[in-house]
Amino acid sequence: MAKALLGHVNSDVRTTAVLAVENRRLRRRVEDLEALTLRLQADNDRLAAAARETSREAVRTAENLQPA
Repeated sequence: MAKALLGHVNSDVRTTAVLAVENRRLRRRVEDLEALTLRLQADNDRLAAAARETSREAVRTAENLQPA
């Protein structure tokens, strides 16, 4: 059984190198996606604040236009 398990494990150095390269690529991709997520969250927060301000201004304008 031990021989079967050891035979199943691939100890090829090239495979290890390929996996290391793929691991680095995936880690870089995750970092890029995390940075993108932070940028999009900041953009969303900025746009939401602008929308709230526009809504407040619209309410103030509507209140000023109503007859007394």
